[in-house]
Amino acid sequence: MAHDLVIRGGTVVDGSGAERFEGDVAIDGDRIVAVGKVSGTGHREIDARGQVITPGFVDIHTHLDAQIAWDPVASSSCYHGITSGVLGNCGVTFAPCRPEDREYLAAMMESVEDIPATSILQGLPWDWQTYGEYLSSIDRMPKGINVGGMVGHCAVRYHAMGERSLSDEPANAEDLARITALVDEAMGAGALGFSTSRTFMHKVPDGRCVPGTYADVAEMLAVGRVLGQHGKGVFEAAARLGEGEREAHLPNTRAEVAWMGQVSRENQIRVTFGLLHSNRRPDLYQRVIDFAEAENAQGARLRPQTTSRGVGILFGLDHRTPFAASSAWQALAKLPPAERLAALEDPRQRAALSELEHPVPIDLGMTYVLLDGAVNYAHEESNALTAHARRMGLSPVQAFIELNRRHNGRVVLYYPGLNQSMDAIEAMLTNPTVAMGLADSGAHVGQIMDASSPTWLLSYWVNKRGLFTLEEAVRRWTSDTAELFGIRERGQVRPGWYADLNVIDVDALEVCLPEYRHDFPGGAGRYVQEGRGYAHVIVNGQPFMENGAHTGALAGVTLRS
Repeated sequence: MAHDLVIRGGTVVDGSGAERFEGDVAIDGDRIVAVGKVSGTGHREIDARGQVITPGFVDIHTHLDAQIAWDPVASSSCYHGITSGVLGNCGVTFAPCRPEDREYLAAMMESVEDIPATSILQGLPWDWQTYGEYLSSIDRMPKGINVGGMVGHCAVRYHAMGERSLSDEPANAEDLARITALVDEAMGAGALGFSTSRTFMHKVPDGRCVPGTYADVAEMLAVGRVLGQHGKGVFEAAARLGEGEREAHLPNTRAEVAWMGQVSRENQIRVTFGLLHSNRRPDLYQRVIDFAEAENAQGARLRPQTTSRGVGILFGLDHRTPFAASSAWQALAKLPPAERLAALEDPRQRAALSELEHPVPIDLGMTYVLLDGAVNYAHEESNALTAHARRMGLSPVQAFIELNRRHNGRVVLYYPGLNQSMDAIEAMLTNPTVAMGLADSGAHVGQIMDASSPTWLLSYWVNKRGLFTLEEAVRRWTSDTAELFGIRERGQVRPGWYADLNVIDVDALEVCLPEYRHDFPGGAGRYVQEGRGYAHVIVNGQPFMENGAHTGALAGVTLRS
């Protein structure tokens, strides 16, 4: 009897961290049925000689909550080997939600995650009120990748407390009863966990901090007990690390990690939170890791998560530039994108654009130039805009103009606002306490594009720098992230497990130049970034992407705890 699909002759890197081996993979339905030497034929066969077979990547930090409703392939995740994604991070979710609160939650998501509220309101079906009904709605959506979600503190607290949820007033006993009942319903329906936002950076449109920012430890412990009673689920936080008065930030940060350790210990649950380096407090990331490891030594299970490169703000001729405060650049931005490059050929316009009336709001010595065909996120001084300008004998603004003329507008500037040190990134990546995450797929769509994180990890840190073995790098993006979020039977190439797989030409892996496209509902724009080297991406046994092109298959399912 023939198998549905056989992948022949590849190098299997199975996601466990074990040494690679040559072999075949046989698939029937949505499951892997054999790994090794497969003698039977397949109704379809893929020749993987010279390529690597890995599990599909499991992205634990996305904000595809809205986008999955109108973009079933989940771009840009689909271009980077991601077969499963977790929604509901940072406390911002669309459920639970009363009908009269839809606009509020959409506006909050726009304010926090830069996803246009008009697109959210137009693109979502809004056929739910409870979190369980939301998951059922996701069930009905055609999906190319698997998605599961956490229930968010912002929606829960607003549902339970209304306007009081935004104040620093502690939740009273009745509030806590409503909050925990909502979380209990979500966990019972299959939520992968609970998420909260504690950072002062996350605001609602009127400038106040999002619901839950000021929640006290008693409230966090109460929610943690719900997860503990269910015996499942992860607790995720956009934690308050290094914020507040400078002289008090370290004790405050230690206290923040301490309550997360208490939640974890008392309920035997996993807790994860974002961790990034900043030049403002260059040693804070290491202190946070030390605090987490101290909690873990006492029985907690804390996993900070970081990304494989800087969290970078993008600028380009087709969207916005660092020079936008100056009048000539404002006039250029009013032109249709197709006409802006042509305008640079006018000597008078170039001269006007070169005269800046206002200072640039970022450090051009830390603003790196990404060119089509040579995308390099490494923080190398030779790639800074100022370095290009020196070599060209021009000012930085003139260099930006000339680079666009030379490269047909295929130029993007990248400013790493966080994870600003390559040494700090390397230290976090190699620490076993730290998990891979923070790709932020679907979020900050007009500012950043970090969905390519797994491709960059493999192409740069493995291929170029040799920081990891391929086996370890794949494990970090597959079985490790799947286990952290309780996603079962995914993340390894293993008989009986779900057939989420990548067939990769590892030597050909490359991150493509981000492009700004107007393809969201209502014509809203966002950055998209493709990747090269992924010959096949398979989801639940169905070939999903082939050499970067969608096959038409939409075999993704809703992941439930």
